[in-house]
Amino acid sequence: MRTQTKITQENLTPQEAHRILVEGNQRFVQNVKAQRNLQDQVFETSKGQYPFAVVLSCIDSRVPAELVFDQGIGDIFSVRVAGNVVNEDVLASMEYACKIAGSKIVILMGHSKCGAVTAACNNVKLGNITALLSKIQPAIDAVNVDMSEMHDDVIEEVAHLNVKHSIIQIKQQSPILAEMEERGEIEIAGAMYDVSNGLVEFFE
Repeated sequence: MRTQTKITQENLTPQEAHRILVEGNQRFVQNVKAQRNLQDQVFETSKGQYPFAVVLSCIDSRVPAELVFDQGIGDIFSVRVAGNVVNEDVLASMEYACKIAGSKIVILMGHSKCGAVTAACNNVKLGNITALLSKIQPAIDAVNVDMSEMHDDVIEEVAHLNVKHSIIQIKQQSPILAEMEERGEIEIAGAMYDVSNGLVEFFE
């Protein structure tokens, strides 16, 4: 599979970028990787990079975006932070990826059995973790249950809502990305990764 170039990136639509990620995840689930020469890709991308997607995902070691979407070197910008939360630096990274570097799709990917979401649901307070987990609080508030009722199914619902809330944040707090999506230049989409089977489910 070829490395992204300026020409291939420019000619790609957001819909095609979405399809590439879906097909890549299908290969990952089936354990059939695309044929790539990573050393060649290192050489080819040393002259410049033209990633077609930016993926915000959790730092969880089971969810490496490049692998779960079966992408090579130079294909995606990977932004990772515990709980896949949005902050000013994350937004700036996404704006750079799309407005400056030409990416065609923004994926906000949460995952099942998320430690950060679980910690937030359990009201963990510890150092700088406290501030990070507070960004998940709106999703917790949305499920509207008592802390004593925070069983696994509710925590999974919070993880889904956290992704949806973060997408709203992106559109509200980044006029650049919101305008690009409105013009059809990019797609902003949510997804959940299942750590039990490797499948990425894209939100409608």
